[in-house]
Amino acid sequence: MADEQNRSRKLKRLVAVQRHMEKMAEQELAVTTQHRAEVAQSMEVVIEAIGSMDPIHRTFSQNYAERFGRLTIKEGQLQNIQQIQEMKVLKERTKGDRLEDHMKKARELEDRQAADQAIYDLLEITLASPASSKLQPS
Repeated sequence: MADEQNRSRKLKRLVAVQRHMEKMAEQELAVTTQHRAEVAQSMEVVIEAIGSMDPIHRTFSQNYAERFGRLTIKEGQLQNIQQIQEMKVLKERTKGDRLEDHMKKARELEDRQAADQAIYDLLEITLASPASSKLQPS
């Protein structure tokens, strides 16, 4: 019975660790999403500069085109990273859910064993105690 209680406690700690891993993966995903938004904003600024009729922007049109190309590549890389991180978040969440289910089952088993033991103890006390004096002949 002690092993089972240790099992549920160990699983509880594992669930806590797994949930922490899930939060870390979510934070990584949030950072990547923010970075993608920044890249998208930079791409919009470069597009506006390329399309601008201002003579100063025309002078740098080649630089803007190169910058836009680099930003496009970076956006593609970040998109791939984001997809990987989304899969990682899902994987960590699934692991945590499974561990939590195992922990709940272990607790139920412990509770059931404790209830069974209480019944056995009660039966043992009842069978071991002498009969009531009212039931014994005088």
